[in-house]
Amino acid sequence: MSVWLTVVAVVLSGFILSIWRLRRFIAGGRCYSEARLDGKAVIITGANTGIGRETARDLARRGARVILACRDVAKATEARADIRRATSRGQLVIRKLDLASLASVRAFADKIKEEESQLHILINNAGVMMCPRQSTEDGFEMQFGVNHLGPFLLTNLLLDLLKSSAPARIVNVSSVAHGSGKIHWDDVNMTTEYDRFDAYGQSKLAVVLFTRELSRRLEGTGVTANCLHPGVVQTELFRHIMEEKPDGVIGLAMRLISLTPGFFFKSAVEGAQTSIYCAVAPELAEISGMYFADCAPRMPSAGAQNEEEARRLWALSYRMVGLERRVDWKKEATRHSSKD
Repeated sequence: MSVWLTVVAVVLSGFILSIWRLRRFIAGGRCYSEARLDGKAVIITGANTGIGRETARDLARRGARVILACRDVAKATEARADIRRATSRGQLVIRKLDLASLASVRAFADKIKEEESQLHILINNAGVMMCPRQSTEDGFEMQFGVNHLGPFLLTNLLLDLLKSSAPARIVNVSSVAHGSGKIHWDDVNMTTEYDRFDAYGQSKLAVVLFTRELSRRLEGTGVTANCLHPGVVQTELFRHIMEEKPDGVIGLAMRLISLTPGFFFKSAVEGAQTSIYCAVAPELAEISGMYFADCAPRMPSAGAQNEEEARRLWALSYRMVGLERRVDWKKEATRHSSKD
């Protein structure tokens, strides 16, 4: 009998150890930097929930002035109160920002440039994931508009402030899903054929390509730009998938995972670690144009390393958000004034 008990104990111990190791693997890396951010100004989009809120909580603890850039001001107010209960350090400021509206992005950027004399860290965290076919206020496919075009415009509008505050960092939240994505050059809004998984992959590939080209353009300015995969995190982003409950193997897997999401998904705290790492780690002070996961550099997909496509996407995005027209108007005004 004692032999059988020993066998059962060994098997059970091995099983528990395997489960523990699997959970640690899912949890991923952690940011162990103790860097302080006293006197530093930070913007985090989508800071009212999920990894955005946890990133804001961490950076506030480090003494930063954290601007919670959120679409839902009521939820942002709740998030600020929650963070304040956890720490009395740092400043927490709420400003309204809807990345699905270019007008909102411009209004937010104008407000920031009016109120803030410095900006040291911009974290483009907010996003949507695998939603049904929807359009932004400006008519863009929702995932491409919110995950890429909104942050693209916001970053460009704040570049001068970031440069004048150098050293400064830009952190863009992408996803491992970028590896399955492709840019639909003939129809980036996917008006003829929409697939939510394909659209999500396209938007996250766009984030990596944007980061690559942005980094190239920022060389010598003291401003770095990196992007990251936060991991598979248990946040509100999964609401569209959970609502639909697809059939087949994917549907079965999602049903099983939904029974114990806390085990199979990272928590928001765990998912925020790489964003925090990219924002504060001293060893990344001069590192730019990289892709990270679990607080370590990773190799992005081959498509994400295509410099020609990165430049092409920049030009396309520049036109789509109206930056080109603004530049042309300035040139036109200068040309006419010189004639006068």
